[in-house]
Amino acid sequence: MKPIEIRRLGNVAYVEALALQRALVEDRRAGRIGDVLLLVEHPHVLTLGVRGDGGRSHILASAETLALRGIEVHETGRGGDITYHGPGQIVGYPIVDLQPDRCDVHRYIRDLEEVLIRAVGELGVEATRVPGLTGVWVGREKVAAIGVRISRWVTSHGFALNVDSDVEYFNLIVPCGIPDRGVTSLGRLLGGPVDRKLVEDCIVAHFCDVFERATVLAASVGETP
Repeated sequence: MKPIEIRRLGNVAYVEALALQRALVEDRRAGRIGDVLLLVEHPHVLTLGVRGDGGRSHILASAETLALRGIEVHETGRGGDITYHGPGQIVGYPIVDLQPDRCDVHRYIRDLEEVLIRAVGELGVEATRVPGLTGVWVGREKVAAIGVRISRWVTSHGFALNVDSDVEYFNLIVPCGIPDRGVTSLGRLLGGPVDRKLVEDCIVAHFCDVFERATVLAASVGETP
């Protein structure tokens, strides 16, 4: 199996994570590094996709309200519509070369969904796909959002799993541009706080299983990757 490096970076500003992803994509494309999975948490931020106006029309709060609550808005370059990131989420950014045998965008998105469905299933939450919609769902509520970018078959952006998120922040937007469905978190579904490291461990294990990768290094905050 191909190796993959896991970097658990803790709380990282969105713009810093975006710059890091871009640098890693260039390094991966040039063969200077192997595959990498970044696991981070962001301060409150709304991120826009590339479809249409990126989701600006789906921001329900005024610019003044967002500023007062310390919520930034950033364009991303990924697919999809607007979403929210904030404390209590696990955001995963795979920097993976899909060549030569996984060059299929739809398969890649379904594989990310599969990783998260298996991970939350291990924790006792039965999640599913919804035909025609991207992400991971429990009933009519989304527990994980997915938005990716693939450039010459090297991936970036990825997924956001609501672990102990304050889902009230999603009321500031129409999440992913879908007006008739809700958002939930593992904490809500399991009835209490959830161990973040345990969830990350589940994600890493199932990512390696689904993508047939072997972890060669797990770098955490304060460690040198």
